[in-house]
Amino acid sequence: MDASAVPHLRNGGPAAAAQTLGARERHSRGETATMAGMTAGQGADASIPGFPSFSEIGAMLRRGDLALAFGVLTILVVLILPLPSMVLDLFLAISITLSILILMTALFIQAPLEFSSFPTVLLIATMLRLSLNLASTRLILSHGHEGSAAAGHVIEAFGNFVMGGNFVIGIIVFAILVIVNFVVITKGSGRIAEVAARFQLDSMPGKQMAIDADLSAGLIDEKTAKERRKALEDESGFFGAMDGASKFVRGDAVAGLLVVFINVIGGMIIGIAQQGLSFADAARSYTVLTVGDGLVTQIPALIVSTAAGLLVSKAAVTGAADKALMKQLSGYPQALGMSAGVMLVLGLLPGIPMLPFVALGGGAAALAWTSRKHQRAAAVEAKAAASSEANAAAAQATAEEPISAALKIDDLKIELGYALLPLVNGPDGQDRLTEQIKALRRSLAIEMGFVMPAVRILDNVQLEANTYIIKIKEVDAGSGRIWPNQYMVMDPAGDQVDVPGIHTTEPTFGLPATWVDASLKEEASLKGYTVVDSATVVSTHLTELLKTNMSDLLSYGEVQKLLKDLPKEQGELVKDIVPAQITISGIQRVLQLLLAERISVRDLSTILEGIADALAFSRNPATLVEHVRARLARQICAQNTSVNGYLPLVALSAKWEQAFAESIIGQGEERSLAMQPSKLSEFMTAVRDRFEHAAREGEAPVLVTSAAIRPFVRSLVERFRAQTPVLSQAEIHPRARLKTVGSI
Repeated sequence: MDASAVPHLRNGGPAAAAQTLGARERHSRGETATMAGMTAGQGADASIPGFPSFSEIGAMLRRGDLALAFGVLTILVVLILPLPSMVLDLFLAISITLSILILMTALFIQAPLEFSSFPTVLLIATMLRLSLNLASTRLILSHGHEGSAAAGHVIEAFGNFVMGGNFVIGIIVFAILVIVNFVVITKGSGRIAEVAARFQLDSMPGKQMAIDADLSAGLIDEKTAKERRKALEDESGFFGAMDGASKFVRGDAVAGLLVVFINVIGGMIIGIAQQGLSFADAARSYTVLTVGDGLVTQIPALIVSTAAGLLVSKAAVTGAADKALMKQLSGYPQALGMSAGVMLVLGLLPGIPMLPFVALGGGAAALAWTSRKHQRAAAVEAKAAASSEANAAAAQATAEEPISAALKIDDLKIELGYALLPLVNGPDGQDRLTEQIKALRRSLAIEMGFVMPAVRILDNVQLEANTYIIKIKEVDAGSGRIWPNQYMVMDPAGDQVDVPGIHTTEPTFGLPATWVDASLKEEASLKGYTVVDSATVVSTHLTELLKTNMSDLLSYGEVQKLLKDLPKEQGELVKDIVPAQITISGIQRVLQLLLAERISVRDLSTILEGIADALAFSRNPATLVEHVRARLARQICAQNTSVNGYLPLVALSAKWEQAFAESIIGQGEERSLAMQPSKLSEFMTAVRDRFEHAAREGEAPVLVTSAAIRPFVRSLVERFRAQTPVLSQAEIHPRARLKTVGSI
């Protein structure tokens, strides 16, 4: 099985789209429109001096922010000023329509965040109903003695239709509606919103760390990470707002009860004491109006409460509600069959109407049979596909391979113990390790200009169950032990973590680590520990081994491919120097020497130009590399620049400069370093102490020497600090900001 790359473990609201508003036409206020001017052609858009014209008013209403502000102000005005019954009918119709629109939107959305404005809409709808309650109360108490149409025809229709002339029935129906809304729907949806908000807040740090881990591993780019972080913030804010918004509905139900009580008692007092009605007439008139008013407001409240319940309970359901529910309810034929049997038995019981139960039972049985048929067909298709794949694999395995195939060497190979097979053939059908290897290949190509060879992943029964081995050109390069269903926890400070688990050593950097169960993952994340899965551990190990051995993996064929893919203009340069002045093998050696010091070869054009310049005085690859490195000064400085924007450096003192210069023997390309062992040991100790001190201060400096001795210093430093960059003074770009953190 061949894969392509692994991400590497590195240390390390939707923004409101600005809506462009159309510029409004500005009218001069210094002109006065006369009647003659209007009749002469100005009349259609004429305005009274000092007041906006009709076109300006229309333009203002077409703006969404002004329209919303106007609507909210209208609700506040309704709370203060009395409304005619005709206007009240219009607003009640608007309230009912708005509640139905909210319910339908909650049904058809795919995810709760698509209706993220629901808390605001819920507040406005609640305020609208309460203002209409107050307006209708004013009409009922002031004109209730005039008849059932005193508060408008909508309230009259609801009162007469639901009550049927009996106000006791109306009161009972209203009480049931309030109980259903207040006790059942509102209380349940409020509890769901509260728990969802709490869980969302608790899980937010872990989700943010998962996004950062995916970004560091190269599975996602910066844009996707920002979108996921914004979606996470929006989701947390939405459920928090829904937790508070559910109190609006609860308060609305309580207010409805109080308004009905006040209207009935107040109406009886006004009707008997002030209007001279009898007790029966006052009770009938004011009760019909009050209960009709209560129904007109409680039915929209019940609809909006149902929409709120649907919205907060949709957190784990993907897609529109109808499709999700039908798919899940019809996905189990056994449940449908049992339901059909129960309904058919109930239809046969004496005294129970047979027709509805038998019809429903037959429909459920038919649906169960159809669902079972579809499942069997899908199972047969899956079995046939698996059989054909197995036959093809068997046929391929039985085909005799030529003997020459045994001579082939895999550049990269990962051998897994049998317990690690879920990493490449997981129960969920996802190959986690393979996907991370694919991401690593792209990441290395961008970072180093090096296209990583394909990775062959094999199982090895001779290995221990939880052991893996990484081989480079059939030679063991690294190994480790991992647990596929657990997570590795590490302290960024390098100390042992205090989470219970299997204590071990991280295979890549040798840090203390602990393998913990998945149930302890969130706890470890909240403590600030680094938490990674088993596939990421392997991919990180592979990444570091690749960066250490990239020079060995850069083959002749890969260099040919890189040269072939150059732009046409640079291709002409290659023709000038190859093979007249240098061979492809010579270019390969220069690139290998650059990769050995982790210098990116992505800027191949600049490298070839540097080689062409240096060929005028030398053809030694080591000399060519030093000239190319000077050409890549900007890139090398940028690669080692700290997060604060400066290049930290440790300078080699004049004493050591002279010591190295005096220890170089030979002439020209035959020069070599001949320094006393005691001097070499003293130099190694000084470098190690200086760089460890800089690391404790949070710096990762480079070692700067003169150009003449840089290759010899590097050859010595790489033996005990392979990752420490050694730069010559010619490789320091003039624009680079420098900070000297020490000297040797």
